[in-house]
Amino acid sequence: MSLRVLIINKFYYPRGGDCVCSINLERLLTCHGHTTAVYSMSYPENIPSRWDSYFASEVDFGKGMAHKIAALKRTLGLGDINRSFSKILDDFKPDVVHLNNIHSYLSPKLALIAKRRNIKVVWTLHDYKLICPSYLCLHDGHNCEECFTSKANVLKKRCMKGSLVASAVAYIEALKWNKDVLEHNVDTFICPSKFMRSKMMQAGFSEDKLVVNCNFLDFSIAERLKEPHSGQREDYYCFVGRLSHEKGLDVLLEAASQLPYKLKIAGDGPLMQESPSRNIEFLGRLNALQVSDLLSKARFSVIPSQWYENNPLGVIESLSCGTPVVGANIGGIPELIDDGRTGLIFESGSVDGLKSAIIAAFDKNWDNDEIRENSLTRFSAETHYNILMNVYNKTI
Repeated sequence: MSLRVLIINKFYYPRGGDCVCSINLERLLTCHGHTTAVYSMSYPENIPSRWDSYFASEVDFGKGMAHKIAALKRTLGLGDINRSFSKILDDFKPDVVHLNNIHSYLSPKLALIAKRRNIKVVWTLHDYKLICPSYLCLHDGHNCEECFTSKANVLKKRCMKGSLVASAVAYIEALKWNKDVLEHNVDTFICPSKFMRSKMMQAGFSEDKLVVNCNFLDFSIAERLKEPHSGQREDYYCFVGRLSHEKGLDVLLEAASQLPYKLKIAGDGPLMQESPSRNIEFLGRLNALQVSDLLSKARFSVIPSQWYENNPLGVIESLSCGTPVVGANIGGIPELIDDGRTGLIFESGSVDGLKSAIIAAFDKNWDNDEIRENSLTRFSAETHYNILMNVYNKTI
């Protein structure tokens, strides 16, 4: 059955994993004959779309007071977002509204507007915002779950950027869009990992509302990887992602600086450096083709995260290139790695543990073709699509 699906994400360009997944979802549904539309926030870097005239106006917390007030209203579902979203619902008439990353720059109010029209609502969760007002389940660099039971902790601990004002906004937002409101207005929450599903249940969300569906590999990358990589693996390992503390980059840099192996780092962020040692090379931000090439030639990649990674595309892309992953034992990472066969697991935050895993990964003979072939099937668009259709059909 062909469906009309409205896909929503706060940005409409490959800014992060949530954006990439939303764009890929649009292509996946279109390829299968469904009719799609997109709704986002107007932003200079957005991909041109026939639907961009419907987009919500841009808001920016970092500008002057007028902008801050407009942004605050947006988090509460006030302002022009009601008119613009109602307009696209009127004109497109979707069977399903599929939410992705919508907090702050859009609003959970979208679910309420759709539900009032008896439109089915599905929400893919890319972070922990529904149970942690500061998104990451982190406080002072350490994993924290205190807001699972009381959202007031975000205010008490000033978890949002160490700011009382920002934390107060997050607290008010969490109170307004609480569990009961969200569950009443969303038919199904899609969790990309079993770990996320378990945390949602721990925070009180109904098991019946939660479905696990792993992220899938980008179409264009999958097509290129169907044939084994003809070149030789080069003598380096790599990291691809945001260069920040929660991603474990500081742990990786400390471990790598004590080892003789070449490390290549792709991405940008607050921990971006020139060249801290002769064995570490910072490549900056790479496009999808460049990342695929980097991974395909590497001996292995490293995902040293210190936060509750949900379902990192970095692991999926690496394994689909036939490149094993040395991954931290945290969040949804261990679900993706067959320890000893497709990669190695180490204790998150442990420099010594990471060093030992890197040494072991260089010493091991990996079956790159087997890793690639199995991963291309496991993380295929078709595997994701079949589960998604079950969700849509159940929802409708």
